[in-house]
Amino acid sequence: MAATTSERDKELSLVQHLGELRDRLMVAGIAVLITTIIAFLFSVDIVRILLVPVNCEFFHVDPSHFPYVVPEYICHETRTKLIALSPTENFTTFLRVSLFSGIALAMPVILFEIYAYIDPALFPKERRFVRLTVLPVLGLFLTGMAFCYFILLPNAIKFLINFGGDVIENQLRASDYISFVTTFILGVGLVFEVPAIIYTVVRVGVVPRSWLTRQRRYVFLLAFVVGAVITPTPDPFNQTLVAVPMYLLFELGLFLARFVPARPAAA
Repeated sequence: MAATTSERDKELSLVQHLGELRDRLMVAGIAVLITTIIAFLFSVDIVRILLVPVNCEFFHVDPSHFPYVVPEYICHETRTKLIALSPTENFTTFLRVSLFSGIALAMPVILFEIYAYIDPALFPKERRFVRLTVLPVLGLFLTGMAFCYFILLPNAIKFLINFGGDVIENQLRASDYISFVTTFILGVGLVFEVPAIIYTVVRVGVVPRSWLTRQRRYVFLLAFVVGAVITPTPDPFNQTLVAVPMYLLFELGLFLARFVPARPAAA
């Protein structure tokens, strides 16, 4: 009888957890729906922002200023417009932009709901660690997206559009361009999470910092391989723009791992 009661308690506990998960997913879904609707109202402006790297050059240096090099921000007079090749492409493109923007705007609510769901299962030290890492992780992600938007993206698009320009006229299709830009920005933003990942794996004891330190030469090579994969241009300049910051992020992660509290010795 006791065993039957215990099994029933476990079933009730599982049902309660699933019910809480459902409720929190509904809250996150409603938040995404609301922010997506808001983003749709400003979708034209968002698309124009995503087109800025095509029309502008960030941190352009005029050779006539040498040796007094002063970076400039230059926008061309001709405004590039996207083209659509199907009747529904305009609407689906704006809908995709609105959805991505809505998810980004609703991310604080999504993260809070995830944290609130796992919070009862955390120990006090784990709860403190999660709370302290939320802002740094978000900051690294936003820094990565800004780095891609202002530095990598203009160079990559300029190379791709001008490549073979003598025989091929490059017209930017709406769906392909939006997919390319959002994927590239998101990918670089995730790459900038390397320091947080290194700190976390060292703190939870997955790998020791000393082992990661000995892998520097391999990480340096891997950074250029990953840079070649995620960079949409084959030229070494853009690959280096990705690889060097990636390796520096690895070094930053090793530096932060120095402050990981010592794990208590096993009894």
